[in-house]
Amino acid sequence: MHPKLLIDAITRQTTVLIAQLSTSAGLRAPLAHVADQVFVELARELESQGLGKKVVADMFGMALRGYQKKVQRLGLLVGTRERTLWETVLEHVHQHQPISRSSLLTHFQLDGEEVVASVVRDLVQTGLLSSTGQGPVSVYRITTEHERRVMLEADVEQALGPMIWATVYHNPGLGLSELGALLNLREDDLQVAVAELVASEKLTRTEGRLTAKALLVPVGAESGWEAAVFDHFQAVVSAIGAKVRMGTLKSDVRDRLGGATLTFDVSASHPLAEDVLGLLAKVRAELNELWNRVHHHNAQSPVAESERIRVRFYFGQSVIEPE
Repeated sequence: MHPKLLIDAITRQTTVLIAQLSTSAGLRAPLAHVADQVFVELARELESQGLGKKVVADMFGMALRGYQKKVQRLGLLVGTRERTLWETVLEHVHQHQPISRSSLLTHFQLDGEEVVASVVRDLVQTGLLSSTGQGPVSVYRITTEHERRVMLEADVEQALGPMIWATVYHNPGLGLSELGALLNLREDDLQVAVAELVASEKLTRTEGRLTAKALLVPVGAESGWEAAVFDHFQAVVSAIGAKVRMGTLKSDVRDRLGGATLTFDVSASHPLAEDVLGLLAKVRAELNELWNRVHHHNAQSPVAESERIRVRFYFGQSVIEPE
């Protein structure tokens, strides 16, 4: 087995997804911590699989002492929520609006005029700042006066509940500190969201431990899409990981673990185009009907924890239109 090419390809594809998520809906998510987080969590996972620190250090191409010092240093940093220049400029404008372009550039002169100008232009284009005038005499203000953080924190609060719900569902029995570690958040930041999820009966708290009986983000829901994406991604990774741990990726018609990817080439006039394009809706309807039957049965006759077999079925469809 020669996994290097596969690891490189998966890394590239994952960075594409991260880049798309970081710029979704006009937001600019902070990325300064990503490389450090990947290093710390990858090191942690390798050691949890039984590899010694010296072996893991060698896998990273580092001496043992250097590896240990880096893990210790980054372990203190990962999880802190650093603010980007994008957020800082937005906050500064809010506090000093209306503010001229020259005043803004002077305040952030250490960051470089070109970088700051680019950030300001991006904020205007995404509708978070309004601009009056042109060039050096431009004046900026927040487009919505009553929102201090404007869009950013509102989106975080909206997404936090579903993300907590999904994380607990796939990791039953978590405490608040463990949940915070998985989501890179402090316990204080989780308290209110967890309390709301418990009150709405999405989560159950027993002796400080959290569990979730079900996870459901309805089709068409405007909030919670982050949890749905995370759920899809985790399902794929879990299935592939489990197959790898078995020591073989060969498939068999009797498989209960694995996956399949099929690609169909059709045209708008193809006689089977509608059958192919309608696969997502068809499979979703069939699976929702089965899920409802299982859920109804389990509500009447709950499955004992000691007997539970959890089956995670993932399906997805992408359509690439002609140029």
